[in-house]
Amino acid sequence: MKVLYLYMFPLWGNGSGNWLRRLVRNLKKHYPDHFEALIVAPERRKMPGAKIRSLKPPKMGVFVGNPELPNEKKYSKMSNQDHIKIYNYYLLQTAKVIEKFKPNLIHCFHTAFLPPIARQLANLYRIPYLITTHGSDLYYFKEDGRWKSLVRDASTRAKFITANSNFTRQWYLDMFGHDLYKKMKTIPAGIGYDTDFNKDVSWIDKKYNFKYDKMVLFTGRLTEHKGVEYLIKAARQIKAEIVIAGDGPEKKYLESLITKYKLTNIHMVGYFSSRLDTINDFYLRADVYVAPSVWNEPLGLVILEAMSHKTPVVVSRKGGVTTIVKDGVNGFLIRPRSPALIAEKVNLLFNDDKLRWKMGDKAYKTVMEKFNWEKIATKFYHLYEKSL
Repeated sequence: MKVLYLYMFPLWGNGSGNWLRRLVRNLKKHYPDHFEALIVAPERRKMPGAKIRSLKPPKMGVFVGNPELPNEKKYSKMSNQDHIKIYNYYLLQTAKVIEKFKPNLIHCFHTAFLPPIARQLANLYRIPYLITTHGSDLYYFKEDGRWKSLVRDASTRAKFITANSNFTRQWYLDMFGHDLYKKMKTIPAGIGYDTDFNKDVSWIDKKYNFKYDKMVLFTGRLTEHKGVEYLIKAARQIKAEIVIAGDGPEKKYLESLITKYKLTNIHMVGYFSSRLDTINDFYLRADVYVAPSVWNEPLGLVILEAMSHKTPVVVSRKGGVTTIVKDGVNGFLIRPRSPALIAEKVNLLFNDDKLRWKMGDKAYKTVMEKFNWEKIATKFYHLYEKSL
C-alpha cells in the first residue's frame, strides 16, 4: 500500500506535524512489508520511514502560528491571488509526485487548501483520499471562509474524514454538514512511551539557576489562544520555578507582564525542536504542567506529552481536553482566564506529594491505554484498506 500525505507546514514545530511523523513511523514499523509513504510538504529535513518531496510554495503562511514560521502571515490575511498561487503550486507539484510515486491513496493532513487539491487530483488520477482535521484548521475557517464551499465539496467525495477528538468531530459536522457523520471517525494522536524516568535532568536547574525545588511547565505556541498570560499572573502566588517553552506573537507581551510584575521565578526558554530530547527533559523535570487555554483546545498533544511523563496537569475546561483529563483523577479542570484557580490547584499539588504522584500515575495510565500508537496505527491502516 502506497500512501501520499499532503501537508502545508514543516514537520517539526507543531502538534499536527509531530503526529504525521509518528503516524508514518508506526505504520512502517507495524506493517513493514505492506506500507510505503511519501510526504509532500515544505520540509527539507529527512525522517525515517518515509520519503519527503520538499516543496517551496510561492507563499508560506500559518493558521494560528508556528514557531518554525515566526514571520509568516496568516492565510486569512493573504489576498485571493496569493491563495490561487499556493493552490496551483500544490496542485501541480502533487500531480508530478503522483505520476512518479503512483500512490494507492491520498491522505490530506489538514483541511484548508488540501482537500480541494486532493478532490481534483482524485478525479483525474482515480485515487481515493482521506481528510484529517486537527481543530486549529477549523478555527481558521472562522476567520476566513473563502475555502469552505470547496472543502465541503471535497468532504462529500472523501472516503473518510478523521478528527483528533469527538469535540473536533462535532465541530467539523457543524461546519460542513451533518450528512457527513457516517464517514467521520474519531482517531486521536498517539504518544511515544520510550521515556527514561530515571534520567538525570539536573542540568535544567543549573542552567536556569533554579532557587525552588518545584517546577511548573507550559509548552506550546505563544498565541493569545493559549492563555499563557494567566499563568504568568498566577506566578505571583506560586513559590516554584515556572518554565515557558515556546515562541510566538505573544512573546513580547508576555515578557512585558513579567517585567511589570517583577517576577524572577519565570523562565522563557524559547522553542525547542521536537527532534531534540531537550523538551522531554523539561517534561521529566516538571512537577505540574499547566495549559491555560482560552479557546476550545481540539485535543492538546502537549497535554498528552506531559501526562506520558507522569506529570499531573492543570488545564482549562475547554474543548476536546475534557475527554482526556478527568477532574480530580489524572489532573484538574479549571475555569479559563483565572490566575487564582491556576495558583490554587498548582499549590494544592505542591502541598500534597501523595496526591501529585497518584495523579501523575493515573495520567500516565490514561495515555498508555487510550493513546497507544500500535492501536492508532492499526485503525488508520484498516481505514486505508476500507478506502481501497
